[in-house]
Amino acid sequence: MNLGIVGGGPAGLMAAEIAVKTGHKITLFEGKPSVGRKFLVAGHGGLNLTHSDSLDRFSEQYQGSFAAGYWTPLLKAFSNEDTRAWASELGIETFIGTSGRVFPKEFKAAPLLRSWIQRLRSNSITFEARHYLRNIHPNDGRIQLEFSTPDGIISRTFDAVILALGGASWPKTGSDAQWVPLLRDLGIAVTNFQAANCGWETIWHSDIIQLAEGQPLKNIAVTANSTTIQGELMITSYGLEGGAIYQLGHSLRSMPHPLLFIDLKPTFSSKELYHKISSYSGDIINSAQKAWRLGKAAHALISILTPEEFRNDSLSLARFTKAIPIQLTSPRPIVEAISSAGGILFSELNDDLMLRKYPGIFVAGEMIDWEAPTGGYLLQGCFSTGVRAARGALKYLSVNSGS
Repeated sequence: MNLGIVGGGPAGLMAAEIAVKTGHKITLFEGKPSVGRKFLVAGHGGLNLTHSDSLDRFSEQYQGSFAAGYWTPLLKAFSNEDTRAWASELGIETFIGTSGRVFPKEFKAAPLLRSWIQRLRSNSITFEARHYLRNIHPNDGRIQLEFSTPDGIISRTFDAVILALGGASWPKTGSDAQWVPLLRDLGIAVTNFQAANCGWETIWHSDIIQLAEGQPLKNIAVTANSTTIQGELMITSYGLEGGAIYQLGHSLRSMPHPLLFIDLKPTFSSKELYHKISSYSGDIINSAQKAWRLGKAAHALISILTPEEFRNDSLSLARFTKAIPIQLTSPRPIVEAISSAGGILFSELNDDLMLRKYPGIFVAGEMIDWEAPTGGYLLQGCFSTGVRAARGALKYLSVNSGS
């Protein structure tokens, strides 16, 4: 029987990895000239393949329209340890960094991708590049796919299909979300995509930009709603970037007027900070820079944002330093985002990630309504959903072939 996989990103390639172990004829279609482009983009930061978190901690990193506890069995079926074992089979040694993130020893994506594609080709996977999906026609238990190609429009028919077309971030890699109207025309509920793991905009005082643009805020804590993240931020001309604010995206998007609070010295209480500057004389903000060992960006924030009534009161300044309010306006454009939130609602899918309304059509990766922070959780989510969809498709093919 014939299985078609549409999308040559991490989820689609992992689906092919699972499906190739059977006797089915498998064709993988990619709209771009080559597969794995988003995988290579992920490698720009050293290719954070997964994270070493425990299963329970790992599953807590995901947000979306799924039921509570959904990700625990999904990750258990193809876990972070399975990802490391898979990489090892491809000749790629991995290690756990100090943050718990897992990287290839070489910090590169290209060697792993080359080895991966070579193994898939050797197992008779057919790759069809420059095949851009234009339409989907479910028809009497089979699925007809329509592609635009350099040779014109073609149609191919399959017994089962896995769609792994990505979300809406990094569209130049192929994740352009042009599949959304195709699914909506079939009556599938798809929520609009939003930028995730991205910077946020604010209206800075011009002096902050002059003094601190491009400067980091290190060893801070950032809070939005009831969620607090420790990490780093970078002050930019338009607002804030960095891992700490990436992890708060879900909370910030839920607020009608997104507001976060920055704690510049999370390891000290306001009273401890007060005592540190109590022995200094002169301007208390300059004293605070010395006593609290503030970096350039942190000093710029308290110098410019501290209310006038706190500037001559050491305790009030200390309290303000523990919760500097930053009113945000909007996330950065989705084309700049590391990932996207939104997609096909989980209510449209069965446990095998098959569309309930269209047996034989499975989906994987960022097409589905889930999001996760950076740190290995994004790629692991794509791998695990790719595995789940592939195993579901193989089960479907087995039942429908009568074997």
